[in-house]
Amino acid sequence: MFSVDVTSALGTVAVKTTQNEGLKPEYWTERIIERLIAVSDNADPMVKAQAVAFKETIQTVVLLYMKQAIASDRATVAGLLEKQGHKNIANSIRRL
Repeated sequence: MFSVDVTSALGTVAVKTTQNEGLKPEYWTERIIERLIAVSDNADPMVKAQAVAFKETIQTVVLLYMKQAIASDRATVAGLLEKQGHKNIANSIRRL
């Protein structure tokens, strides 16, 4: 006879919605940082202070590059639209 016990834990599940727009880069940056860096409440105060400072620095860097990636993607989309003869739409995309 074969028997298996399976236990699963999801942890915290959160839902974020928006209306007429996607989620902002700041939201995604926070999600990335939550996954990458955890600071223990039980850590030595000096170590904890360094970890928090590191986390804030990394968050700033990630946000910067996320915004640059979005701008780059928009430039790519605008360029493709312009190539296909949709100059007005391309210009609208560039102004976003």
